[in-house]
Amino acid sequence: MRFALKELKGLTIVDDASFRRLPIYVDLKRILAADKYRFRILPKALHGRWDHALMLNLTFWGAGSGGDVLVDERIPADVVAHAAWHHLAARHVGTKSAEALFLGESIASAFDLYLVGHMLALAPSSNFLTTQVTRMAEVSQAAGVSSKRFASILEIVARQPETSFESLRQLLFDTTLALYKSRSHDQALAVLATAQAHPFGGLLHHYEVSNWVLFARTYGGSGGDTKARAVDRTLRKRDSLAWLVDHWGLTH
Repeated sequence: MRFALKELKGLTIVDDASFRRLPIYVDLKRILAADKYRFRILPKALHGRWDHALMLNLTFWGAGSGGDVLVDERIPADVVAHAAWHHLAARHVGTKSAEALFLGESIASAFDLYLVGHMLALAPSSNFLTTQVTRMAEVSQAAGVSSKRFASILEIVARQPETSFESLRQLLFDTTLALYKSRSHDQALAVLATAQAHPFGGLLHHYEVSNWVLFARTYGGSGGDTKARAVDRTLRKRDSLAWLVDHWGLTH
């Protein structure tokens, strides 16, 4: 039982036509293609096993050897973007510390919300929105967010996708780093209470943050990471996506 390894050119990208209307997505896709980044395809006997793919992706997301696990030769366009941000973060800040791991994942995951904001206007019937918004709504409801409040969150994201990206990125980075440092249930509960008060706090568990923390505790190096911290501080002061485009090799 072995994975097949395939570059982007050998895959069918779902929703690619809709996402190509976003220049930043085109750049992210170009970078993966130019770097011959390879994805793992489940063996044919296991094609379609979303449970296997999900478990492997959640467990080994920061393993650093490249390639989300796909159930077959199709890949959602948002997964292309997500993988590209991880690839770029690994190149520019590394994966050897908790801060670096959390920074890369917070950028990649917050970009999903940026995509939601743009796709609500550009392609409201896309497969991406159908699956992503449904999952976000379920998590928000479980967190006590009313349907009216959730609708208002989507309106904010649609009006301000760039601002929403940075707001969520900060929430994810700060929360996972604080949970990583927590050494008791009480400390972690206080962290979650702070996160819940954030405008996007009801979305927190949509991003499987416990996996981030457990992975970082197992594989992240000890001590502070000055490079990752410096990038985080810079993103808080600037138009963060524009800064990433300018400094991480994107061109639009």
